[in-house]
Amino acid sequence: MYWDMDAVAEPIAYKLLAATIMPRPIAWVVTADREGRLNAAPYSFFNAMGSDPPTIVLGIQSDTGSTFKDTAANIHATGEFVINLVPEALAEAMNVTALDAPSGMNELDIAGLETLPSTHVRPPRIKGSPVAFECRLLSSVITGPCQTVVIGRVKAVHIEDRFVKNPERAHIDTPALHLIGRSYGSTYVRTGDTFEMARPNWASWTGMGKT
Repeated sequence: MYWDMDAVAEPIAYKLLAATIMPRPIAWVVTADREGRLNAAPYSFFNAMGSDPPTIVLGIQSDTGSTFKDTAANIHATGEFVINLVPEALAEAMNVTALDAPSGMNELDIAGLETLPSTHVRPPRIKGSPVAFECRLLSSVITGPCQTVVIGRVKAVHIEDRFVKNPERAHIDTPALHLIGRSYGSTYVRTGDTFEMARPNWASWTGMGKT
């Protein structure tokens, strides 16, 4: 089957992308507007894009098609945001923050979530999230009338002590984080079903490493 993406309606384009590009990590984003009012929302068009400098990318689009979401508006206004990762234990609370609440509402309060202070940026972290990234806006690309791609510079990483095996070598007990990801539709995935496969190198591939 073939779809010309310049010809399909937006809901069809979204379904084609979301049903096939999966699983996707979830960025649980906390922002604040210029007056300090907080906003929280989950986004699954998200990933790490580099480590020198540490860089993440976040895709945000409006459900209404009439204005930027509070998350995008706040990031553009202040240049600051925090990305929290989502453990299975907080899946329902994360889902509550996806409410189509009126602009200006604090989804953290609605979901009954507590926060912890950040060190470099004004928005706080979500208490209970095992990993949080404090970010400053590096760049953004407006890709549609109400759609933007945000590129963030990671200024600090917070990981709960109990998940850190070796701080000096940054060895993390990743399976113990019990993170979830987004799949197709309203389906989510757990990150516990894994397998290992060593990355090949050219010397062993060609036999040049043999003596």
